[in-house]
Formats: sequence, structure tokens, C-alpha cells
Amino acid sequence: MAVFRAVLFDFFGTLTEAVQRGPWHRAVAEALGCDEVNFIDVLDRSFRLRASGALGDAVATLRWAGEQAGGRPSDTAVRAAREHRIAALRADTRLRPEAVDVLRALRRRGLRTALVSDCTHELPALLPGLPIAPLLDAQILSVQFGRCKPDLALFLAACGRLGVEPADCLYVGDGGGRELTGAAAAGLTAVRLAAPDLDNHLVFDADVDWTGPTVTSLNDIPALVERKGPLLSLPV
Repeated sequence: MAVFRAVLFDFFGTLTEAVQRGPWHRAVAEALGCDEVNFIDVLDRSFRLRASGALGDAVATLRWAGEQAGGRPSDTAVRAAREHRIAALRADTRLRPEAVDVLRALRRRGLRTALVSDCTHELPALLPGLPIAPLLDAQILSVQFGRCKPDLALFLAACGRLGVEPADCLYVGDGGGRELTGAAAAGLTAVRLAAPDLDNHLVFDADVDWTGPTVTSLNDIPALVERKGPLLSLPV
């Protein structure tokens, strides 16, 4: 019998393999009329601002980033950059091979599932077409919610949409955005995914001092929902 009633997942680096920016981002910078290196620097420095939705919709956010990087894009250029940006994220994002099977295994056990992700406007555009989408009972995306991890409100909102108490939820993430600290503070049981590929993962504000439970594969998660007692002795 499951100890938990729901499992919440991070997206980038958790349900996906490690993410690095690939060559498609050059096309975004070119469309915006700015230097690629300057553009990537702006993206790195502004992630939380963009992921909170504070700069407006996708077009307004891209225009701002292009201008910060030295471009003066027209409306047509920004719209083109938007399409390139979606293509870039699609190219950079690969679901873990086991992600779909793990979500299905949890649902067969009667657990509810949710996604809690820090993201910019591109993920809401891509997510409906991914095979994990129909296996998620709730989605809390920072750019739509207006807050980023580790804000407790994101985790509590996911619990509310699932109709479960935080104490009945397992949270799984790679640690970006200090998500593990935030989830634990909200009353969830947090588990760090430390998959080998994450050594090369693009991550911001990581939970580097996390000393809680850790697993090395999503395949470990279905067994954890039936584990009794504190999750203190997991494979690392």
C-alpha cells in the first residue's frame, strides 16, 4: 500500500535528461539582431525574472532580452525569434527514457502526479505535445504562476490542485532553484535525483548543500512510494 498519495516532479533535469543550450539559440540571437554571446549572457542573468513572467508575454520577454543584448528588433523579427526559441528548447529537451513508464507505474498504483517547474514561456507551448502530458494530473509552471522556486506557494498550489496534503506528497527534483529546500519547507518529502548525466546540466541556484534522500534514477521512484519510515538510506 502506498505511503504517499501523490508524486510531484520537476521538469528540466528530472523528467528530462541534462539540458545544455544547443546551436539553435544562435538563430534566436540573429533574429533579434544581437550578438549570440551577449544574448546568452542576458538569458543566464535574467532567468528568474523571465521565469516569473515579470517581463510580460513571450514576445515582450524576447524583445526585452534582445534589447538588453544590444539588438533593436522589429515586431516581425521578434515573432521570428519566438519560433526559433521554441525550436531551440525542443531541440535541447529530451525526456528521460524511463519518464513515461515511471509516471504510468505511479498512476497504476493509484497515485496522482504533478509537474512543478521553473520555466519560461516556451515550456507551456511544448508541454502539450509531450508524451508525459496526459500522465500529469496538475501542472504548476512558474511563468504562468508568477513565482519561482523555492517559493512554497508553488508546491502548495500543486498539492491543492491534486486535493492532497503536503505530508502525503513526494517531490522529486535535481535541486535547481533550491527546489528541494522549498518542497521540504512546504511539508513535502523531497528526494534529489542525482543521475550521472546531471554533471553537465544547465542549472540556476542549485541546492548544493542538500543532505536529504537521493536517488540516481527515476526508476527508483515507484518503490519509494511504498517505503515505510523516513527516506534516509537510499542509493546514491
